[in-house]
Amino acid sequence: MISNLINLFFPKACAGCNSFLLENEIVICTSCRHEIPLTNHHKILNNEAFVKFYGRIPIEFATSLFYFHKKGIVQEMMHKLKYKGHQEIGSVIGDWYSEDLKSIAQLQNADYIIPVPLHKKRLKNRGYNQVTTFGKTLATNLNVPYNESLLVRNVYSKTQTKKTLLGRSETVESIFGITNDENFHNKHFILIDDIITTGSTLESCGRELLKIPGAKLSIVCMAMTQ
Repeated sequence: MISNLINLFFPKACAGCNSFLLENEIVICTSCRHEIPLTNHHKILNNEAFVKFYGRIPIEFATSLFYFHKKGIVQEMMHKLKYKGHQEIGSVIGDWYSEDLKSIAQLQNADYIIPVPLHKKRLKNRGYNQVTTFGKTLATNLNVPYNESLLVRNVYSKTQTKKTLLGRSETVESIFGITNDENFHNKHFILIDDIITTGSTLESCGRELLKIPGAKLSIVCMAMTQ
C-alpha cells in the first residue's frame, strides 16, 4: 500500500528514455529494452571485443552486452550509473547478461570476478565504483566470487574520456598493481568494466593480472563503443 502511494506521487522513470515505468517494469522500460542495440558477442568466439585485444594481451574470451552510441539509450544509462548514483542499473544489466554468460564454455571454469578499480580518491569523491553492482550481480548469478581487493589503482589520473588512444596508452602504463599471494596462482579471472573504448585501461589491468603465475584472463563489459 505504502509502495503504491510512493509510486503514485513519485513515479519511477526509465533509465534509458526517462518515461514513467509501468508497474511490471524495472529500471528500463519495455520499449527501451527492445531498442537497445545488442552485440550478441556471447554467440561468437572471435567477436569484435575479442579481436580488440588480439595481439595485445592473451585472453580466453571477451564480450560486451550493448553497443554504445553517442546520445543513445545506452549512453543515457551509463551516465546515470556512473555519475548520478543509479547503481540499480548495474544490477539490472548484470541480471540481464548473466543468462547469456552462463552458456559460454570459456567462462565455466572462472575463479574470480575482478572490477577495474577506481583510485581511492576518486572512490571517495564519487562514493562508489560504477561496476560494483554489475559485478556482484554476475558473481551471485554465475556463482563466481567477486574480489575488489586483488587489483588496485595506484595513480590518480584525470578522466580518459577525451584523451586520444596514444594519450590513454601513456597514462595507463603502470598505474595499476596487484596485491598478490599464492592463493591467486593458476586462477581464471573475469575482468569487468562499464564500457570498452580503446581497451587501453582493460589491457593495462589485464597485464597486471597476467603477472600472477598461471593466470588466465577473460573480459566482460556492459557496453562497447561502435
